Amino acid sequence: MTDAGQALNGKKILVSGACGTIGNELVHQLLNHYSPAEVLCIDNNETELFFLEQRFKQFENARFLLVDVRDFNSLSMIMDGIDVVFHAAAFKHVTLCERSPYEAVQNNIIGVQNITRTAIENGVSKVVFTSSDKAVNPTNVMGTSKLMGERLVTAANAFQREHSTILVSTRFGNVMGSRGSVIPIFHEQIRQGKPITLTDNDMTRFVMSIKRAVQLVIDSAFHACGGEVFITKMPVLRIRDLAEVMVKAVAPMYGHSPDSIPIDVIGVKPGEKMYEELMTGEETRRAIELQEYFVVPPAFRGLYKDISFDYPKVVSDKVDNPYHSGNEPHMSHDEILDFLNEIDVLPQY
Repeated sequence: MTDAGQALNGKKILVSGACGTIGNELVHQLLNHYSPAEVLCIDNNETELFFLEQRFKQFENARFLLVDVRDFNSLSMIMDGIDVVFHAAAFKHVTLCERSPYEAVQNNIIGVQNITRTAIENGVSKVVFTSSDKAVNPTNVMGTSKLMGERLVTAANAFQREHSTILVSTRFGNVMGSRGSVIPIFHEQIRQGKPITLTDNDMTRFVMSIKRAVQLVIDSAFHACGGEVFITKMPVLRIRDLAEVMVKAVAPMYGHSPDSIPIDVIGVKPGEKMYEELMTGEETRRAIELQEYFVVPPAFRGLYKDISFDYPKVVSDKVDNPYHSGNEPHMSHDEILDFLNEIDVLPQY
């Protein structure tokens, strides 16, 4: 068993946003690969929570409750006795958050505050907040709300007086095949024989599988010292290359010639970045490189309690370049196809 597995063995674990892409995979891995005393799955989506309960009904240590993270009192009641919290509940669609900023604030900021407060008040051992690349130099409401979530987590870790809860954030890029991924969009366009709509030929993104993302979220709970941000290392691809690989691989499955599926460049959307940032220049100056992560300790160390940020398998205590997809080599077509097959997101015929 891994170190993370030993740390979770016999623990009572709460997963918020259990019906989302990350939350669902967290529940799956916790129940199938670890030995927790209990996994409490909460979400505000009644229908999806019902189906999630049916999926995992054979596990006697799994519980499912209809709870909204915006409701402080409900969270306070269910947090009693919990050892570890994985907070994955969030509004993640950029355009919808831009149209409804108040709701984004309530869910992505107030929700984080409610989680941290109730966790600390109930003596939870560790809280892991799943953040996003869009929290780095944010250009939209969603990214700004996720950045504020990170800052709340760091502050909560520092200013608790009578408790010793460890709170940490994890930040990663695009989870391929998730609900917010471009893959389902490209797939449907190809299935219908329509042109693929591409924002820009040179746009790049960090990518990873759902399974890998969740494994690293769980591992970060084990390695967390308190208040830091874990930034997952990931491969990079050009969206143009992804589109070309998918056309070649998927079009014949639906009776289309790859040559009959054009790629139309429609322009960058408002607030959309050409490359994906996972670490700012300022964060780079205090970052620590591990084998699978970068770790960014809090900036205002003087404001926080005395924490020794020591980690196993340190590669370097000095990072020279901001971690963004424009700086990193991108995958070839063959590497992208291998990656898509490995994470099983292409249709099978």
